[in-house]
Amino acid sequence: MRYLTTLLLLLAVPAWGASYERPIPQVQSATAEMWFAIASLALIGALWLVHHLVMRK
Repeated sequence: MRYLTTLLLLLAVPAWGASYERPIPQVQSATAEMWFAIASLALIGALWLVHHLVMRK
């Protein structure tokens, strides 16, 4: 059991060396914003269609 503990400590040592660096968000392109707008409108349309179909019953 002592050897297993020593092995686990040796494997964890490289994780202690690096500090956490926050990721920097990337800017979105105009194309990505256009596709997001289209997807948002499609989702709203689909939700309205489901609402309309459920209310008819």
